[in-house]
Amino acid sequence: MSASTPSLLAAAREAAAHQHYPQGALYMVATPIGNLADIGLRALQVLSLVDTVACEDKRHTAALLQGYGLHKPLLALHEHNETEAAQTVLQRLQEGQRVAYVSDAGTPGVSDPGARLAAAVTAAGLRCVPIPGASSITALLSVAGFTHQAGGWNGRFVFAGFLSPKAAERQREVQQIGADARACVLLEAPHRIEALAKELASLGERPLTVGRELTKQFEEVAQLPAREFPAWLLAGAHRTRGEFVLMVHPQAAASGEETALDAAALRTLDLLLAELPVKTAVRLCAEITGQPRNALYDAALARRKTAPETDAD
Repeated sequence: MSASTPSLLAAAREAAAHQHYPQGALYMVATPIGNLADIGLRALQVLSLVDTVACEDKRHTAALLQGYGLHKPLLALHEHNETEAAQTVLQRLQEGQRVAYVSDAGTPGVSDPGARLAAAVTAAGLRCVPIPGASSITALLSVAGFTHQAGGWNGRFVFAGFLSPKAAERQREVQQIGADARACVLLEAPHRIEALAKELASLGERPLTVGRELTKQFEEVAQLPAREFPAWLLAGAHRTRGEFVLMVHPQAAASGEETALDAAALRTLDLLLAELPVKTAVRLCAEITGQPRNALYDAALARRKTAPETDAD
């Protein structure tokens, strides 16, 4: 990318220099998740403008900036020193400096350091400016294709990030994911992916979309039943390498009008619907029975549609 660096930085200035970049502000800058070409023009403009770049790994960030022809003073701020380093950032902001924060890849504060820094800056009454960019989460969402499933997809998903490294806790978390009708996005590192795959296999036929090394040279996206995930990993020696983002698809509707809600939950729902509006009845029923709220909501709508009309009092 170095051959085109001057024109790239010129394009960033042309596109973004007219915007206001206040002094004494922290800029949370999203960086590429693997492909240098995925940097945003506004991110480049901010990185060229700031006085300091706080970062998760100084060596990694120095190489990243060099790829764009940039050289900036770097300040290490990672999960082990975030609270202390945040005080240094605050001091520089109070002096009127512009400071950017970048993690090793993607958006700071999303399964990466940065959240405590942003909280400290906000608590001090200083400005924290988001500079969005590449995301493995939305990248996988865009190719997972939910609409073929029964009932379609309503756009709701849960971001679970990295599950617990402890086997018993991870198993409990996967059980919770299986009980939730919504889509769920997970992240995982290569050294733990086989253990996670064994847990996810318990979800049986529920569809799973696997993204490995997204945006990189050996990117791979596959969709398969969750039970087949361990075998898929073992089908190629390279498949346990690289960073993973996984999507457990929404729970498909059962062959009837409702998903697999137990009889007691449906009875409770009927009693509540007789006295309350749908949303209130569904919320209370979910709290009482522990059944998925989305499934209860679909069941409530179906019951309202099929209920016989009564004479008005």
